[in-house]
Amino acid sequence: MVLAGSKKVGPPPKKTILPEPELASLMYHDIFDYPMTKVELKKWKFGPKTKRQITILARKIGQYYILNGREKTITKRPFRNSASLRKIDLARNAARVLGKLPSVIMVAVTGALAMMNADVDSDIDLLIITSARTLWTTRLLVYASLDLMGIPRRRYGVKKQKDRLCLNMWLDESDLAWDNTDRNLYTAHEIAQIVPLVNKERTYERFIYKNSWIKHYWPNAVKIPKPTRVPRTAASPLSLIEPFARNFQFWYMREKITREVVSPTKAIFHPRDWGKIVALRLLRRLG
Repeated sequence: MVLAGSKKVGPPPKKTILPEPELASLMYHDIFDYPMTKVELKKWKFGPKTKRQITILARKIGQYYILNGREKTITKRPFRNSASLRKIDLARNAARVLGKLPSVIMVAVTGALAMMNADVDSDIDLLIITSARTLWTTRLLVYASLDLMGIPRRRYGVKKQKDRLCLNMWLDESDLAWDNTDRNLYTAHEIAQIVPLVNKERTYERFIYKNSWIKHYWPNAVKIPKPTRVPRTAASPLSLIEPFARNFQFWYMREKITREVVSPTKAIFHPRDWGKIVALRLLRRLG
């Protein structure tokens, strides 16, 4: 008999047995409210190989595996997937414009959108790779092209950034390898998950090859391609004005720079150290 006003108590959640690399992956992705299918668990399993199996408080509801008590994350996925589809279309439209610039050789979606896990109000993170010695000149041309076409982009000091392009990572093709000091679990995931929209001269494949270290963290996430030779071409005329474009932009942003990476061949605008933040959150989950 159930007393009036009492809540019916269902059976305790069943314990789900997962291999340790998949369990760790489930804990990692739970930081981003991302329940996972079995296929996703295998794709994004952790790098360290472990043979033993451990019993944990995890559950399988439908096709998704979740940590116990995190059922609400399942309801988020269809809404975020729907929002992401719309944002991907916006990103493709922008990529078609940017791809017409000769010095833009790769445009790729990054961040939550690359995992189809973007919120409705979030912006659109893009990685842009330029031809050699044209990064800063290309950056000016990209901004001018977007403004000319009326494509909204993220601007400093603007609070509402819904559906705006966030051009927060720029790389020169001569410097594609990630710095050793920033090689970690989070960065490896960010690289492995990117979705190329413009890919001239197999730049995406060259980028992944130069960052094959990501396999140590996520061995199944992406296939490392064979090295690709790119025929040498004459220097772009843009390289002649590159020093002036770079110095002007350095001067303009000098008071806004905190921990961003700004060099002649890289511009990475991540004011918060998400690698450390995610590592701490994961550590709490792993106990």
